[in-house]
Amino acid sequence: MSKPRLLLAALLLANLVYFAWTQGGLAMFGAVPAAFAEHEPQRMTQQIRPGALQIRNEAAAAPAPVPAAPAEPAPAPAASTP
Repeated sequence: MSKPRLLLAALLLANLVYFAWTQGGLAMFGAVPAAFAEHEPQRMTQQIRPGALQIRNEAAAAPAPVPAAPAEPAPAPAASTP
């Protein structure tokens, strides 16, 4: 088998293993992605003040940006005499 074909086969195998891992197919071996390890009850207990959450319309909630004042130019260095 030539090197490009071997490289292609290795990349294809790596992609298949990654796909199986992300879909939870490797859970029987103990390899579980973080999305499957986190469940809703654990997330609810980690929240701090969930009642304070407010959903806002981004355009209406954001104040208009204030233009920044132009920075003052740095003073010119004093000319040195030779």
